[in-house]
Amino acid sequence: MPIPEDVTGDEIDKDVRQELQSLPKTLADDVARNLVMVARLLDEDPEGAYGYSRVALRLASRVSAVREAAGFASYANQKYGEALAEFRAAKRMTGNIDLWPVMADCERGLGRPEKALDMAGAPEVHKLDKAGQVEMRLVAAGARRDMGQLDAAIVTLQSPELASSSVQPWTARLRYAYADALLAAGRESEAREWFAKAVEADRDGSTDASDRLAELDGVEFVDAMSDDDEGEGADVAPEKPEKPEDPEDKD
Repeated sequence: MPIPEDVTGDEIDKDVRQELQSLPKTLADDVARNLVMVARLLDEDPEGAYGYSRVALRLASRVSAVREAAGFASYANQKYGEALAEFRAAKRMTGNIDLWPVMADCERGLGRPEKALDMAGAPEVHKLDKAGQVEMRLVAAGARRDMGQLDAAIVTLQSPELASSSVQPWTARLRYAYADALLAAGRESEAREWFAKAVEADRDGSTDASDRLAELDGVEFVDAMSDDDEGEGADVAPEKPEKPEDPEDKD
């Protein structure tokens, strides 16, 4: 796959660069450049990121950073079986348990919420840092919702991190998940309160809490182009219905 000339490979984290030193220099540079492309495209173009991750994997499958990058690229494309295999490989190579929450979420993606809950109660969770423990709590709550246990999901999210007034990198997502669970349980006024709190903490727009809050407040957004396009509908072909999701996409 083509790589822009401005991508040198030096952009990657120094720890990853150090890990790549076990490879011949030319090969290490090629792998590094592909990993940079994975990181660049992961959010905006997950399919492209996946393509570059497969190239890196073909070049250096014995490098843990490559397996981890391939796992996140697969995860972003809802290829949960592949992602779980790559994360497990990376964990075996390093002994690092930082990937435990996302591995548990892969189990959810594969339709195994019970397995995700088992992982949430495993000893590995106690070895996670605070961010990892919060992430694990979010996964566990999601698993409860998958199983139709809304009240249990709400209780799972209730924690010192949720009650804290300080804003951490996980605060907006934690408050958002709590608000969403409350709304699903029919507790609309409480949900509105927590969506508002999520908005306060969401400094980088990582959630759509502001839209959800506006929706609860009955605010409607009008498309400024709608009036101009009103008389042109006869010239526009109807949209094709979306293709149903293939269950195999999660394998």
